[in-house]
Amino acid sequence: MGVAVLDARQLPGGDLGGAALVTLADGRAVVAKEGHLVDREGAMLRAIAATGAPAPKVLHCDGDMLVMEHVEADGRAGWESMAEALRLLHAPQECAYGWNADYAFGSVTISNDPLDDWPRFWAERRVLPFCRHVDVALARRLETAAARLPDLLPATPPSALLHGDLWSGNVLFHQGQLAALIDPACYYGDREVDFAMLQVFGSPPETFFAASGLAPGWRERVPAYQLWPMLVHLRLFGSSYRGRVESLLDVCDA
Repeated sequence: MGVAVLDARQLPGGDLGGAALVTLADGRAVVAKEGHLVDREGAMLRAIAATGAPAPKVLHCDGDMLVMEHVEADGRAGWESMAEALRLLHAPQECAYGWNADYAFGSVTISNDPLDDWPRFWAERRVLPFCRHVDVALARRLETAAARLPDLLPATPPSALLHGDLWSGNVLFHQGQLAALIDPACYYGDREVDFAMLQVFGSPPETFFAASGLAPGWRERVPAYQLWPMLVHLRLFGSSYRGRVESLLDVCDA
């Protein structure tokens, strides 16, 4: 950044990697992250910002170092501003489902090879890769659910830029307004994925969903979309998540 570092301390949170709050000699506070995929995170943050949705400004992104502006957050939610930001983020795009590079949650690769068929994308890029990491009985259930996806999901929903990991820990609110979306895992897909992710651990108020203009039947598709993050948790954090995975499969198989 061209100036001396006065202080650096690890920020709380982050099961899969951390960030440091760095104080520079010129008085600026910035957030720095290291890792082999931070260049892809930087590109994703820039893509989010380009839509008009709030994201930390990327100040430096090269090699294994990403430096962003520090965004103040006090946790006081503003769901109306969140709904508006997602309208900007999810504006329909003329592109295939996927992204121009793979990504990862820790040791779990996120395959983003583009496809034009959305249920096939969700099956082949999000559900079926986990079959090799679970026992035979659960793998068969995943295969059955994947085969049902053409009946559960729209074939060609509008292609929207997704945050991709939109749980509450990656949403920064300040003074009742959305301040920034952080730690993205972007790709293009059905906007309902982000809304399903917001409900994995808790849920926004009903007024937020009412203001978001979701397509009819969106609630019935939530289990199919929550299956992927729960499979990620099962693989990363162990068998305590198996029950949640099986409950979602029960709904998908009904």
